[in-house]
Amino acid sequence: MTVIGGGLVGSAIAWGLARFGVQPLVLDGADLDLRASRANFALVWVQGKGLHAPHYAMWSRKSAEAWPILADALSDDTGLDVGLLQQGAFTFALSDEELDNARADMETIAKETAGGAPAFEVLDGAQTRQRLPHVGTDVVGAIYCAADGHVNALRLFHALHMAMTKRGAAYRPRHAVRTIQPVADGFVLKGDDFSILSHRIVLAAGLDNERLAPMVGLACPLKRSKGQILVTEKCKPFLSCLTATIRQADEGGIMIGDSEETDTSAIAASSEISAVLASRAIRVFPALADLNVVRSWTGFRVKTADGVPIYERSERYPGAFIAACHSGVTLAANHALVVAPQIAASRLDATLSAFSAGRFNVEQTS
Repeated sequence: MTVIGGGLVGSAIAWGLARFGVQPLVLDGADLDLRASRANFALVWVQGKGLHAPHYAMWSRKSAEAWPILADALSDDTGLDVGLLQQGAFTFALSDEELDNARADMETIAKETAGGAPAFEVLDGAQTRQRLPHVGTDVVGAIYCAADGHVNALRLFHALHMAMTKRGAAYRPRHAVRTIQPVADGFVLKGDDFSILSHRIVLAAGLDNERLAPMVGLACPLKRSKGQILVTEKCKPFLSCLTATIRQADEGGIMIGDSEETDTSAIAASSEISAVLASRAIRVFPALADLNVVRSWTGFRVKTADGVPIYERSERYPGAFIAACHSGVTLAANHALVVAPQIAASRLDATLSAFSAGRFNVEQTS
């Protein structure tokens, strides 16, 4: 079994495979490749996910609930604490329109899941400041969901790699796969200066899945989605809450995010976007104005055309599987504990059929 891609999705699946007796080979790219795994916001997040896709809402909830199991298992294998905290989170609104839209989305998700999505509260400005005295006066309200949390993303990435190799996975960086050729007894994977025969493969190559998938009779339509993150100097803990756009990492720095560019392939950060991110963050938490931004980075999300994950086994070449999603941190528990055992057994449960890329063909012909 070969896993193509060693990011959060690929390493979680590889570790899960190894836990179930399969010792996979993991082929990865170079350090400077576009990697969502090293440019993410590290949220274990369910709030607002799955609008008009109730199966995705419930899939996200399932993984978030399984995250303590994942964190404990990684600690057992590696001795590393990935910094999981699941103490709830807020989505702040700076206008009545923002609050109304957020409320409408949450109510729609609750209705579409027949109440299966996590509970939430809608708070006005006074209620928000009563819970969080440091919130600025520009905040008109917030949505609170107790199911949300976050981790240390780089420590999680390190732990997954340590755990998968400890359990027998072989990791080969700088082995980007250029072509996949189906043959009678599997697949020939070719790259610069290597050719490998593998009986079964898992495409977990992030952005490169779009190029690789058609080689094995699969599809992975993605949309461009570039995000930017600011990080402040380290400070003593003062953010007693988590938000989708502002979080204090366990080392003390404040991470600020929530931008999206869909019309560029440039990796460089934008000073204009940095200014907007910083301005909004200061309106939410005025105390942030006293901190210096020490670094900024960008990354491209692995975002499917409709934002919902893809999990599929190739009908034409049944030894090939694909996993592609934006929420590599949130869904890591599902990937290691649910998806990997199914791939190890050479099947995917019917419960994952709604995540097939075939849904895009239905949309195009309807």
